[in-house]
Amino acid sequence: MLEQTIFGIRFKNPIGLSAGFDKDALLTDIMPEVGFGFEEVGSITGEACEGNPRPRLWRLPKSEALVVYYGLKNRGCEEISRRLRGKKFRFPVGINIAKTNCARTAETEAGIADYCKAYTAFAGIGDYYTINISCPNAFGGEPFSEKEGLEKLLSGLETVPADKPVFLKISPDMSEREFNDVLDVVARHAISGFVCTNLTKKREGNDKIVDTNVPEKGGISGKVVEDLSNKFIADVYKKTRGRYVIIGVGGVFTAEDAYKKIRVGASLIELITGMIFKGPQAVSEINQGLVTLLHRDGFKNISEAIGADNH
Repeated sequence: MLEQTIFGIRFKNPIGLSAGFDKDALLTDIMPEVGFGFEEVGSITGEACEGNPRPRLWRLPKSEALVVYYGLKNRGCEEISRRLRGKKFRFPVGINIAKTNCARTAETEAGIADYCKAYTAFAGIGDYYTINISCPNAFGGEPFSEKEGLEKLLSGLETVPADKPVFLKISPDMSEREFNDVLDVVARHAISGFVCTNLTKKREGNDKIVDTNVPEKGGISGKVVEDLSNKFIADVYKKTRGRYVIIGVGGVFTAEDAYKKIRVGASLIELITGMIFKGPQAVSEINQGLVTLLHRDGFKNISEAIGADNH
């Protein structure tokens, strides 16, 4: 009931590990044992990066959230791709690519060259790319979330032959206009889907933040971003009429959380924070719970439930 084939890739179940946990792709052998149906490694950048100075990770237990300020810490595309080349993965692996977090890549052309370097390094490795344009903790902000920058980035990447589907990871903090601009640009390029969404930077007006003394820096995960994520999933699905495959991420702790994202338009689900708070058994509990929910609603396969609330 949970199996799907998407872009020719076989997913035994729809629950994946989001990028940001296995930064250097060291855990691809063990994560299938935890129950995941796939994982996204990285974010991986053109150059090795130490990330932002410590402290850079905080728990918000009352809000069921994390504040993350790692700043794209990873060993760089050359070392990681060299280690993975020729490796047989036991489940689908997505390669999440971002711009190296440093002053040198803040200029547009240098940033695009950095993306292209990592993109090229992973030719023939993994099952799909995710282009991360929405890291909230990198030097220079998010220049490729804007229309002109995104157009240049996607045009630059298309000079490198793509051997796998390409997803775009977007910010939950975009305005309606910014979001429509992204859809407009993407329609002119070979983008297969969206990862909705990254962390939120917004503190003001979010009633899901109930902890006090929340650090001012960093992006916030978990339940704090759940409603924002679900809104973007629904918006992408409705505005594009199912044209793009959507990977939903943000605030998934239970089967009900995952099912909500699927019913508004997500084909696949990713999580990190739910596993941090609930433990690794949460993954298999979510999958088992999804089967129960599908039976309850009369669906024979999870693919029948995708977008059911937005038809």
